Amino acid sequence: MGTILKTNDLTKKYGNKVVVDNLNLEIQEGEVFGLLGPNGAGKSTTMNMITGIVNPTLGNVEFEGKDFKKNRKSLIDKLGYIPQELAIHGNLKAWENVELFTSLYGIKGAELKERINESLEYVGLLERRNDFAKTFSGGMKRRLNIACAIGHHPDLLIFDEPTVGIDPQSRNFILDKIKESNKNGSTVIYTSHYMEEVEAICTRIAIMDNGKIIATGTSEELKKMVKDDISTITLEEVFLNMTGKKLRDL
Repeated sequence: MGTILKTNDLTKKYGNKVVVDNLNLEIQEGEVFGLLGPNGAGKSTTMNMITGIVNPTLGNVEFEGKDFKKNRKSLIDKLGYIPQELAIHGNLKAWENVELFTSLYGIKGAELKERINESLEYVGLLERRNDFAKTFSGGMKRRLNIACAIGHHPDLLIFDEPTVGIDPQSRNFILDKIKESNKNGSTVIYTSHYMEEVEAICTRIAIMDNGKIIATGTSEELKKMVKDDISTITLEEVFLNMTGKKLRDL
């Protein structure tokens, strides 16, 4: 299992404000990598730089061993991005939303129709394919958001806080689908400020605060960094120990 994505001293500044500070991450092929941190930690800015939406002030991103910015045209179809903000159109039907995004990757004709149905079925919306997105509940919109990002069969899926503001049932559905996607061969990057989500689905976790990575490891490794003699310590306590903050209060 090799490295699928690597960031090298990735930095983003807006004026004098450093939002992401010399970030060095390595994502291994086949893992579910969690980026855990409070709002304002720099998680979304990091994801935007990884996907090329935002240019870094310093540093670069390597995808499958190649500079992503220099090789974006040949690499972009291997990446699927589910942003924190919904990227769907309310006045389009569910299938039209998936068609719009999937066709951007050059998929057309019978294959496009097959990918649309496949994606909608995967997120449990096939029976609602002819309904307008604006009629969907918050959880259904989140699921449609995912369908729009997976139609081109990407190798790497990036989920930027996909469960914010939705009901528990929809949240569990999305988490189950992420685990299923991973079992089917997709590498996943998952950002969140929900401890229980990251601990439930991620094989490895990085704790981020004030634009910096404080620690990286499995859930058990992170807990061991704090106290070797307490086996019942929670990830919440790890975060509090390392940052001095209670994540749930942020």
